[in-house]
Amino acid sequence: MEIFVEVLGPIEVTDSEGRPVAVGSRRRRELLGRLVAAGGRVVPLPVLVDDLWEEPPPTAAGTIRTFVAELRRALEPDRRPRTRSRVIETVGTGYALRIPRSHVDAHRFEDTLRAVREGSGGQAAGALSEALSWWRGEPYADLDVSPWLTPERARLTELHRQAVELRALAVLDLGRGATLVPELEAFATAHPWREHAWALLARALYQAGRQVDALASLRDARAGLLDRFGLESVDSLDHLERDILRHAPHLMPAPRDGDRVHLLSRTEATGVYTRLRSMSTVAGAAAVTGGSNLVLAQEQRARAVAEAERTGDPGLTARVIAAYDVPTIWTRADDPARSEALVATVRRTLHRLGAGAPPPLRARLLATVALEHRGTRDRWAAEAATEAERLARDLHDPGVLVLALNARFVQSFQRPGGTGERDVIAGELIELAARHELPMFEILGHLIRIQVCAARGEGEAAQPHVVAAERLATIHETPLVHVLTAAYRAMRLAERSSNPAEAAHAYRAVAADLAGAGMPGMEAGIFPLALLSLRLRHRRPAPTDPGLDWGPYRPWARPLLDLARGNPAAARYAAAGLPTPPADHLYDALWAVNAHTAILLRDASLAAQAHEALSPLRGEIAGGTTAVITFGPVDDILAALDHHFDRG
Repeated sequence: MEIFVEVLGPIEVTDSEGRPVAVGSRRRRELLGRLVAAGGRVVPLPVLVDDLWEEPPPTAAGTIRTFVAELRRALEPDRRPRTRSRVIETVGTGYALRIPRSHVDAHRFEDTLRAVREGSGGQAAGALSEALSWWRGEPYADLDVSPWLTPERARLTELHRQAVELRALAVLDLGRGATLVPELEAFATAHPWREHAWALLARALYQAGRQVDALASLRDARAGLLDRFGLESVDSLDHLERDILRHAPHLMPAPRDGDRVHLLSRTEATGVYTRLRSMSTVAGAAAVTGGSNLVLAQEQRARAVAEAERTGDPGLTARVIAAYDVPTIWTRADDPARSEALVATVRRTLHRLGAGAPPPLRARLLATVALEHRGTRDRWAAEAATEAERLARDLHDPGVLVLALNARFVQSFQRPGGTGERDVIAGELIELAARHELPMFEILGHLIRIQVCAARGEGEAAQPHVVAAERLATIHETPLVHVLTAAYRAMRLAERSSNPAEAAHAYRAVAADLAGAGMPGMEAGIFPLALLSLRLRHRRPAPTDPGLDWGPYRPWARPLLDLARGNPAAARYAAAGLPTPPADHLYDALWAVNAHTAILLRDASLAAQAHEALSPLRGEIAGGTTAVITFGPVDDILAALDHHFDRG
């Protein structure tokens, strides 16, 4: 039996199936922790005695031998009596823990950190994001302070801080620092003496377009170091301030694809219309490659549209907007503020064009409104999709129709139970796009069909669409598709496997891929939510690891997090203020979370709301519409609510 030990939080031991292994009293856990801290080295018996007792009793050595024997029985239940232990080896008068380093979270964390420092750094952000997710609290949190534990905790805590800073640096080097601002603000405030943390925060603020705030943070850092610690700041803060003031190029790294960077930044076209429309068109071509190209493309499109509107020519503005023709699969915007600014521009342009706008152009503008204003219950956005589709069908223009169908897809989430409608949309997209050689929208059709099959629990039916989407993605160089299909495979593993640790490992790999995919609207909070789905389905408490960033889903997770931390009063308070889940891909998943909260808190009112919200989804999988996470069949959740609240 393989053993996995977690010490980055309370000590937990599990077997290869993810089942907890009881190792006994605090003293036995402390002995196990001391052997873990030795990193595979032999710990002599006299050292163990001194480490476990401040004033060792005469029987201390014998007690340790008893503890070792009991730990061996717990960790190797199938080992025959008087045979050699393969987990805790006796070496001379001492003992050594012989568990692979990959089976101990602290060792795995150290090895990942070392590999990132020694490697090229290309995958650093993803690797460190995964490693930081292993932290569940203070190392060895369930042990009392002791002479060996204090320095070991301090050592691991310092490594954690270094990992946070290294990950931030890796993300900044990708030009994606805007997403780090809240995290780094909290980190720098909690560790005001770490000058590097303030420098990272200033860079993140600069990449978020907040130059004044970046400079203010550097001034605050200098003042704090002097006032609180009597320290003069290092030269690096002064150098960074000068770089920010002169807009040094290295503060905002460009994507590595040199040819595409040249295309995206070109301004040599002679005419204003040609130049702006070219910027928007090439941005659309770059967006499908994902990563930093997607981020840059979205920013470039926004700049082109804003500059076009400043010309005062609504026709030019409309054509620049329409030139960006990129499918949308997710209902949470990557940059909500930028999306809403674009929607406002499009609506103003439609008003200025009036009834005389060419139908193809009007249809594309209406589709843009519906695509960008997604995840809401605003009727006007759904009406824009409906009108765009009507115009496109009258025009018999497949290029306009696939865009309008995409708009109708994202607006279908305004109502629960839209799986059937999305199935019809997917089928038409696949057929239409294949017939007219529109590969990006053919891929979109297959991805939507995967979501439909996942919502219905039809894994076999989804597989041909996974294969087709990946084949087209390889031909047309759209790596984002492979990230989405990997997420679907992680969901399928979570459905089939009885080992939550195996599924959690798959989700960590997906989280690492998403970290570099350029899709913050999908990335933010999805990994913690996936871990929560695993925990709830295996009747375990919510994950309380401090490194988890719940993003927009924290309000719904908070009651369960409070319960996991043993604070039911805080959980009830948080549950009383739960917001209504938005009309997007996570609607049913968040209501499933609310249902579990209602059951654990015995909250009849919340249970009634969850029952009403989930009832239209009978026969489906809660969370399945994401094709990423699963909270199990909706019917099972409704039955649990009926059982606990006597809803017969």
